[in-house]
Amino acid sequence: MNQYHIYGIGAALVDTEISVTDAELQSFGIDKGVMTLVDENRQHELMDKLSDHLIASKLASGGSGANTIIAASYFGANTFYSCKVADDDNGKFYINDMQAASVAIPTGPAKAGITGKCLVMITPDAERTMNTFLGISETVSSEELDHDAIKNSAYVYIEGYLVSSETGRAAAIECRKVAEANNVKTSLSLSDPAMVQFFHDGLTEMIGDKVDLLFCNLDEALAYTRTDSLDEAVDALKAIASEFVITLGSKGALVYDGSNSINIDPCETKAIDTNGAGDMFAGAFLYALTQGHSHEQAGNLASLASSTVVSQFGPRLKPEQHKTILDSIT
Repeated sequence: MNQYHIYGIGAALVDTEISVTDAELQSFGIDKGVMTLVDENRQHELMDKLSDHLIASKLASGGSGANTIIAASYFGANTFYSCKVADDDNGKFYINDMQAASVAIPTGPAKAGITGKCLVMITPDAERTMNTFLGISETVSSEELDHDAIKNSAYVYIEGYLVSSETGRAAAIECRKVAEANNVKTSLSLSDPAMVQFFHDGLTEMIGDKVDLLFCNLDEALAYTRTDSLDEAVDALKAIASEFVITLGSKGALVYDGSNSINIDPCETKAIDTNGAGDMFAGAFLYALTQGHSHEQAGNLASLASSTVVSQFGPRLKPEQHKTILDSIT
């Protein structure tokens, strides 16, 4: 029996989430609905401009991969997460927050630098826009990999955002290769339309010949496959993933289980914050698969979990909400 159900690798970011208007995004020159990498000076500039919004803001350990691993852990999976934080207040906060979620995380010698930070801006239409200063996460490398943990996992989960860092991309590729050599299933998320647009070739390197499971939304699927329709994207994705999930927002999701396409119905909800919806879907889906549930059951659990997370602020559910969701499905 594997020690871990899921081994994840990705950025370690401390999220600050605030509400803004479309006019404010436009006045600050911020592209809406995507993740934009910024330097520390730009992030400080934005924080200064939005200082009057920060009163009600909340901090949380984040990063796309971390959100997925945390969700799976709260549902009941045994998880491990490789990342990189600095010896600063945010780094200490991050480690403590992950451990509180029962995620196994390396705690070696503290490193000099600045822990990554993400400013998450939510507009009234529930869309999330992220400006990210990667900090020390930009230097995530193969040194952060734990080969023993990878070998003793059912799945590895690779965050697509790693493609923007040369060392991060190399670490993702090595993680996949170690998993493949040890019959550990591989999963990867395309993460963001901007990553697909600007780093298509790098993502192709990370995917290799084929991953066992790919997560993406419709925009990412169309951009990666360079097609114009969902049907065309589905056909093209079969060449790079044995199984995949395409989330469709308010229309639910499409799951390909290796043989059949399964339509997953949406769960009715009023979205106020879409930050973390895809991460939550992936976490719930992976949890369900590692517990022996069918792809359809996994999709239904993930649909309910992601619809719940978008109905409240923040990319994560409260610990007790996970049990309520599980009880309503099983």
